[in-house]
Amino acid sequence: MGTEARKTAEGLTYLTGFGNEHSSEAVPGALPEGRNSPQRAPLGLYAEQLSGTAFTEPRAHNRRSWLYRIRPSAAHPAFTRIDNGAIRTGPFTETVPDPNRLRWNPLPEPAPGTDFVGGLWTVGGNGDATQRTGMAVHLYHANASMDRVFSDADGELLIVPEHGGLLLHTEFGQLAAEPGHFALIPRGVRFRVTLLDETARGYVCENYGTHFRLPDLGPIGANGLANPRDFRAPVAAYEHVEGPVEVVNKFCGNLWRAEYDHSPLDVVAWHGNLVPYVYDLRRFNVIGTISYDHPDPSVFTVLTSPSDTPGLAGVDFVVFAPRWLVGEDTFRPPYFHRNVMSEYMGLIEGAYDAKSSGEGGFVPGGGSLHNMMSAHGPDRETFERASKAELKPQRLDDGLAFMFETRWPITLAPHAGEHLQERYDDVWRGLERHFRPSHWRFRQAP
Repeated sequence: MGTEARKTAEGLTYLTGFGNEHSSEAVPGALPEGRNSPQRAPLGLYAEQLSGTAFTEPRAHNRRSWLYRIRPSAAHPAFTRIDNGAIRTGPFTETVPDPNRLRWNPLPEPAPGTDFVGGLWTVGGNGDATQRTGMAVHLYHANASMDRVFSDADGELLIVPEHGGLLLHTEFGQLAAEPGHFALIPRGVRFRVTLLDETARGYVCENYGTHFRLPDLGPIGANGLANPRDFRAPVAAYEHVEGPVEVVNKFCGNLWRAEYDHSPLDVVAWHGNLVPYVYDLRRFNVIGTISYDHPDPSVFTVLTSPSDTPGLAGVDFVVFAPRWLVGEDTFRPPYFHRNVMSEYMGLIEGAYDAKSSGEGGFVPGGGSLHNMMSAHGPDRETFERASKAELKPQRLDDGLAFMFETRWPITLAPHAGEHLQERYDDVWRGLERHFRPSHWRFRQAP
């Protein structure tokens, strides 16, 4: 934490492109030529494959990388259980699914010495991590950098900073993620988090299912939404550390630890398409109406994790980025809605155009949950303002919000009742009856 980490983060270089076959070496000659696993790997390194998908998945969806490391991952002692803290994992069976609209205040400041793992706080989730279906929503708040290393065998981690930057040291190299970015750590990849500021706070989607990919564009065509070239992967950078290093592994919902005699972030070179990456949400190419009506929020999808039903996502990651509103004779904020999908929403900065902000409202670091078929939409204040607004072109550039949308209801963790805002339903009070027919006509059935 501090000046040195910030200097490192600002000096990082990246490989670009989503789903590309990248290759990188921190030492020239560390990558073998013409084969993945030669009899003797270059420079006395160990060759190791990391498979993020089954070997036989279609080539377009297969994700794997070859790592050339100082010691193989197999060289470690046994893991032992440690306390899970505020982390929970699917299946979520400690509470029942709640049909009510819910909204949370931001997490309070953590206890001194809380690192990224210690500051993870589960809101809820669905599915079953052991069956690789579903997802979980976590918040994090931290005021200390990690001395230990973490990996998650249950799912990939999509990390959305809201306050404070993060320097992510991974097996593949380093990534910097600031508020307005997100970073993705693939399932099982080991990493450590250094804070770039005194404190850090944000959101995490733990995706148990199929790895996130770019959504199909359909009639949109060849371009739009998140452009593949804007995704940045790390260049190889290794740690050659001899001595005790604590490694924490999340496995089937529980945390386990082992004390290695070396750093597992010791990959000198790698190649493949299973990589961590970071993306700047402000680069999202927003698609919207240029005639009338508010489009469905599916046009704001950054990444999707498909399910076994075509067109139905296990989880979508959606961003409401700065954009123009120009619809004619159109109620411009998001419409009133009941959805078969469940929606957890967070706010990174500014205000969201369908909800009032300020104390007791939808604020950065807070969140809301509208489970399946829960009626929701603009609050009374927003409805009245938008119904009377002059429909001239309007630029929305003072807010950055996102949504984790999932096919199943999100069941809360037992502690998720903490930090809830009371009387959230009141934001829809005062939506009066405006229907005033001048007369009724009754037609008698023949």
